[in-house]
Amino acid sequence: MEQATRNKLRNVVTQCRKLLEESIAQQLEGQFGIRAGKKDAVQIEDEARMSHLSDEDQQYRRDLLDHLEHIKARSFSPKDSLDQLIREIAFTHLNRLCAYKMMEAREVYVGGQKFREAVGRGIKSNGFLMYLGTEGHEEDERLFNTGDQETAYRHFLDWVGDSLSEEIGVLFNPNDPANRLYPRQTTLDELLDLLNDDELSDIWKQDETIGWVYQYFTPKELRDKARKESQAPRNSYELAFRNQFFTPRYVVEFLTDNTLGRIWYEMRKGDTKLKDQCRYMVRRPNEIFLDEGQEPPETPETQDDLSQEELLKQPVHIPHRSKKDPRELKILDPACGSGHFLLYCFDLLFTIYEEAYSDTDLGPALQQDYPSIDDLRRDVPRLILAHNLHGIDIDLRATQIAALALWLRCQRAYQEIGLKKDRPKITRSHFVCAEPMPGEEKMLQEFVSQLEPRLLGQLVEAVFDKMKLAGEVGSLLKIEEEIRDAVAAAKKQCIAGPVTVQRRLFDMEEPKPKQEKFDFSGISDDEFFEQAESRVVEALGNYAEMAQNVKRLQRRLFADDSMRGFSFVDVCRKRFDVVLMNPPFGAASLKSKSYLREMYPSTKHELYAAFVERGVSVLVASGTLGAITSRTGLFQSSFQMWRQHTLLQASHPYVVADLGHGVLDTAMVATAAYCLELSK
Repeated sequence: MEQATRNKLRNVVTQCRKLLEESIAQQLEGQFGIRAGKKDAVQIEDEARMSHLSDEDQQYRRDLLDHLEHIKARSFSPKDSLDQLIREIAFTHLNRLCAYKMMEAREVYVGGQKFREAVGRGIKSNGFLMYLGTEGHEEDERLFNTGDQETAYRHFLDWVGDSLSEEIGVLFNPNDPANRLYPRQTTLDELLDLLNDDELSDIWKQDETIGWVYQYFTPKELRDKARKESQAPRNSYELAFRNQFFTPRYVVEFLTDNTLGRIWYEMRKGDTKLKDQCRYMVRRPNEIFLDEGQEPPETPETQDDLSQEELLKQPVHIPHRSKKDPRELKILDPACGSGHFLLYCFDLLFTIYEEAYSDTDLGPALQQDYPSIDDLRRDVPRLILAHNLHGIDIDLRATQIAALALWLRCQRAYQEIGLKKDRPKITRSHFVCAEPMPGEEKMLQEFVSQLEPRLLGQLVEAVFDKMKLAGEVGSLLKIEEEIRDAVAAAKKQCIAGPVTVQRRLFDMEEPKPKQEKFDFSGISDDEFFEQAESRVVEALGNYAEMAQNVKRLQRRLFADDSMRGFSFVDVCRKRFDVVLMNPPFGAASLKSKSYLREMYPSTKHELYAAFVERGVSVLVASGTLGAITSRTGLFQSSFQMWRQHTLLQASHPYVVADLGHGVLDTAMVATAAYCLELSK
């Protein structure tokens, strides 16, 4: 995207944010009696004075208050809770409008039907007009014809969101507060005028557009103000917006080509289309691939006397790399932002799947599940999101946008293979928000008291306790280590407990007369946790559905956040073939400093170094990591321990590019991009 277009988009996004936040704050106060008070207070009108609201709006108001309480339970002050609620509603509405623009431009299909224009001309959009004339929407047609076009259009946008919620639930969650508070139609018209500007007409087909929207939502002035007031981020919100810098496409390609691309290139001993597709992959002349068990010849002593030109002509022996079913390749971006690394990984993985199908070693397993290559191509987009790509971020907006961006990339893939109406649904992905478990202590105790067997409740309480810093440290939280003792203790208690406890946890049939106990000899702690977790998640779903008029939405929010928390735990417990990152730079947030000092003693002073250390620790054998960070860690004395332990012992660098200044948009930092391989 050219600089002039980016500047235009920056101005549009800034105006949209201001319009949305002002409109939402006015509605909260004027319609629902919720407003900021003096100092740090929030004033809420008594419900008895809200008689002007319809029954539906009365319920909306209770839901909004539930959301406010839910946010406050995450240790926000009353005023900060209200600000956060307004901000969440604003960015969700903007993300949804941008999603509709991108879907209109790409002509995607939803539910077997082509996505019709929803926002391109506001209430004159042909998708809205067709909706009004469709059976089942007679009441909205009546509202439209009698002058209440605003309500009819809002119902239409709700209907569109519902149709997308199954596949992009994180952005179109039916429990989202944005569903309960729309900007007024006059504001919505202004927003759509800005987004429908002719100067932006070409950007909606570009994968990176939603990433720029993500970055520009937080004004540079807010970043500068926060840095001026405190050297270290004061909370997770500041930590997130201080580090929202778009990773240029060439950096994404350079790091991905030399990690994921290089791994597949070595697995196939150079026989792959990725040689041409990965234009930044570093390949030495005269590479010789070694077979399994084959040792490289000793380097002649005379090689030390060769010139650089002569050295380049010498054979380079590449160690054997075992092939892997593409469904088992796992990639993680631990600070995923809007998902740029994962978007490019998608492109490479599509080629990898196709080549694996005809591979003599890998093909039989794929051919057993997919009779033809066309059958495989139909399912590859779903497979990539279900098996390969994983993203973590501390910013909820990031998980919304990454999920949207990858879903849209799947739709483009379907179009490229000529598949439109009859496409598989994308119902599973691994984009998780690192945030504390919900803070409603009474609800936690209420939920735990209902769990059977009781040891599940003890395990849940342990996980909730260890997740308190998730929003501050994100992927750096070693949650798999933090809960290890709790899992082992729960397993030990289960073994020692009555046979009924074992059956309840493991879904066993009635035991045979001679078998009084379940045989745990083949059950690892990880497998035990998976069984326990599935029981807890099922119980959370039931808990959310318990019908109570009081705090009913807050109960669902508690369950939803808890499930997201367990999804974060699941990702952290995995090991990855590739880790790619543009991690946060600088000091840690104030709340997380003591944790990082204990868990990352050699990198506690700089976040990006800690992220690289953590990334290396979650790699599989011979796994690779690609990162763009500040270049200071490569030479400053304060990073000596990090270089020794992480870059030279735990792993080793094999590609390094010193990029200098001006790479990360407005970030005033000299950068380097490098790739590491886990040492044997």
